[in-house]
Amino acid sequence: MTDTSSPRPLIVRIRNFIGDVVLGVPALERLQRAGYELHLVGKPWAKSLLEAYGWPVVRYPKSFAERRALLADIARPLRARDPSFDKRVNAVTFATSFSSALDMRFAGLKPFGYAVEGRSFLLKRAAPIVYGEHALDSYWRLTNALLNDNTPNPSAVQLKVSEQANEAARAALQGAGVRRGYIVLVPFAGGTFEKLDKKWPHFARLAERLAATGRDLVMAPGPDEMDIARAIAPRAKLLLKLDLGPYCAVMRDAALTIANDTGPGHMAASVGGRLLSVLGPTKIEQWGPRGPNVTIVQRYPEWPSVDAVVDAASPLLTP
Repeated sequence: MTDTSSPRPLIVRIRNFIGDVVLGVPALERLQRAGYELHLVGKPWAKSLLEAYGWPVVRYPKSFAERRALLADIARPLRARDPSFDKRVNAVTFATSFSSALDMRFAGLKPFGYAVEGRSFLLKRAAPIVYGEHALDSYWRLTNALLNDNTPNPSAVQLKVSEQANEAARAALQGAGVRRGYIVLVPFAGGTFEKLDKKWPHFARLAERLAATGRDLVMAPGPDEMDIARAIAPRAKLLLKLDLGPYCAVMRDAALTIANDTGPGHMAASVGGRLLSVLGPTKIEQWGPRGPNVTIVQRYPEWPSVDAVVDAASPLLTP
């Protein structure tokens, strides 16, 4: 469905986690193709991650009063130039929390979202949720419901990377002295899955095995992950203060990225990078990375062994 008339402004509350934002990109692209002019609110890092799309992304504050004021401020000029703004759904929340709908309603918006958390009375329109389906499919289903059609789900995300991000990635790799054929390690993971740890516990032993191949090992730790990175792979080359857009380019051009169930894994998969995803309790049918070059190693309730991960990585590193 494509609308060639004047774009209709739409305020979109994106999710708080990197993987969710990546998996929601096809739905955002589809809303744009349908004639919506997107105005996103979310975490600060989303601006770099989505830079190639040109969508304005505004940091979402923590307090209710600040969130309500921000949404009202965003809506004011949109309302002034679009006479239909208050006659239709003018906001979408990909988040499923009660507060996300409350924020929008108290800001004077007419939001659309899933009928969960007892929030349907706050929504202009609501869609029934299907529990247990993949997150990519869930965000697509929400878009189908808004657009009143049933376009088939995409099989994967094709995340765009801006030229500025490409240049920043090249500069970061050159500055760290990284050679071609490098391997990116992502031993970090925020949060848990159903209160179970998502971090594969054998990254240090894996780093020793991979270092013996002579390839450069690369990590891009956040400020609170520096000590972990150095402990896991003392010889790894660290890309510090790397924004998410350039990080996508780094993983796209890597010989291989090896990651936990974490946002950067979805980033690597979505830009076509070669990804080896090492999973424990994660439900693949809901949160497994999707992409043309994704290999998954999973064992549960045990974790995959180092040998199993090395055996999976070896053919992926063959030229």
